[in-house]
Amino acid sequence: MAQHDLCQAADAPGYPTTVGSDAVRAAAADWLARSLDVVLTDADRIIPSIGSKEMVALLPTLLGLGPDDRVVIPTLAYPTYDVGARLAGCQVVVSDDVDDIAGASLVWINSPSNPTGGMHTAAEQRALLTAAREAGAVVASDECYAEFAWEGEHVSMLHPKVCGTDRQGVISLHSLSKRSNMAGYRFGFLAGDQALVTQILQVRKHLGLLVPSPIQAAAVAALNDDEHVQRQREVYLHRRAILRTALQGNGFRIDHSQAGLYLWATRGENCWQTAAALAAEGILVTPGDFYGSVGAEHVRVCLTAPDVVIDRAAERLGGRG
Repeated sequence: MAQHDLCQAADAPGYPTTVGSDAVRAAAADWLARSLDVVLTDADRIIPSIGSKEMVALLPTLLGLGPDDRVVIPTLAYPTYDVGARLAGCQVVVSDDVDDIAGASLVWINSPSNPTGGMHTAAEQRALLTAAREAGAVVASDECYAEFAWEGEHVSMLHPKVCGTDRQGVISLHSLSKRSNMAGYRFGFLAGDQALVTQILQVRKHLGLLVPSPIQAAAVAALNDDEHVQRQREVYLHRRAILRTALQGNGFRIDHSQAGLYLWATRGENCWQTAAALAAEGILVTPGDFYGSVGAEHVRVCLTAPDVVIDRAAERLGGRG
């Protein structure tokens, strides 16, 4: 359906609006309510983005942050949080301790996490939000893996369990790259505090950051369709079971990994040693210190390879699930 609607909307020679079509914003709002139990109010707003990575990389700049501002990122994190802060000239604080939020201007949280697959509870998110509000900081919640919780429940930062009815200072990021396997379409969206989203919108207008109209049409179809996501979940669960069993049978311990598209694995040695040993067997993984120094003894094992590749990797590890 997404491909069909993309083709049907292909005759689009004019500029799209930065704010996005009414249809795409309505579809995003419906998805938030249906999938995450997040009902937007008059104090909230949605805008599309060119994938979620655009927003991760540019958010400090779009918020007008600079050398006097501190940006707090998790100790294990997607590197673009750090890159985006440095691009704006900000000071970067790497910490999971809410006490280190004091004096910050922007705080990133990523749940479910890339790379670990860990999830923050509602209580943990409330504590972070309380500390951020005391500091006068914006909270940016990257929730691109929201629909791939395997053990436990993903709770959005915008959910009433976390922020009640007050979403001031809070924004969440979402993407079709993971839920709909549409990474090449480059579609994401930002939702939350109307004042913040409006500020971001005004700057993006001048930067020419526009999501093409055909992509928006495809996004509407994808956001309105939950069936394909359930099929994706079943595929990833199958691959997860095979790789988890094979890794554990090969002496690995799997940490966190309650959600997301990766297994966070260790056998108590330097991550580069692990990566090299697996590469010698034709299995490619990402060394954990790519995401932060505390990942020095872990590797990230991806579930997105085709089934035949997953089966082959499991066989080389010594067995299948």
